[in-house]
Amino acid sequence: MKKYLLVLLGLICSQSAGYCAAPAELWQKAAAFYEQKQYDSAAGYFEQIAAHHPDNPELYYNLGNTYYRLNRIALSVLNFRRALRLRPEFKEAKDNLDLAEGRIANRIPNAGDIFFIKWWHLATRADRASLWAILSFVLFSVFILIVISSFFSRRNAVRVPPQLSGVVAVVCLFFLILAFFAARNSADRSEAVVMIGDSPLMHADGKGKPIVLLPEGTTVQIIAESGSWLEVQLTDGRRGMLMQTVVERI
Repeated sequence: MKKYLLVLLGLICSQSAGYCAAPAELWQKAAAFYEQKQYDSAAGYFEQIAAHHPDNPELYYNLGNTYYRLNRIALSVLNFRRALRLRPEFKEAKDNLDLAEGRIANRIPNAGDIFFIKWWHLATRADRASLWAILSFVLFSVFILIVISSFFSRRNAVRVPPQLSGVVAVVCLFFLILAFFAARNSADRSEAVVMIGDSPLMHADGKGKPIVLLPEGTTVQIIAESGSWLEVQLTDGRRGMLMQTVVERI
């Protein structure tokens, strides 16, 4: 893993007060053990911090780096994806995720999405909920002003085009829809990582031979839950049933 992509928690704590919300001694011990290449101990302290501060993307990034050093690929992928869930533009986490997933044996290929689906996923990212909500509020305020102006313009020579209020209302509604789906995505935990190698993806009835044996580190989309089973979809579009005990939600 490239050296410039590794973040030392001691440096992070000195640069950001938000990161230091966790007990300073835990950050310092984690950083010290990481520098000394005692990755098991570093991971233990990182996990202690994560138990109390689960919304820190840099923490999960460092956990991903630590587990990568320990050759625990599934945990590495899980934590890099948790970092990206909290901060989708986290380039270093994305780069290191690509490195970690590149070490997955028999990796499931990614079929890719159609361009407008990619655009929708980009527009409704969890971190954009506030942006769309603010824009919709601004446009709603503009709409109210236009309605008021139209009322008074009847008595004056200046008239507000009647189409303008309709255009503003439609755009406002569109932004509101984007805000709704982005907010829903912020609470969504439908993605998971397979933690046990050669986990069988079964047919819906649970009978017969597995559809495929999933390697550890595989990311799946959870469609539905049924008792101890999950209906999941792979990145290549295939669906099947997977035991809940073999995955960890992102």
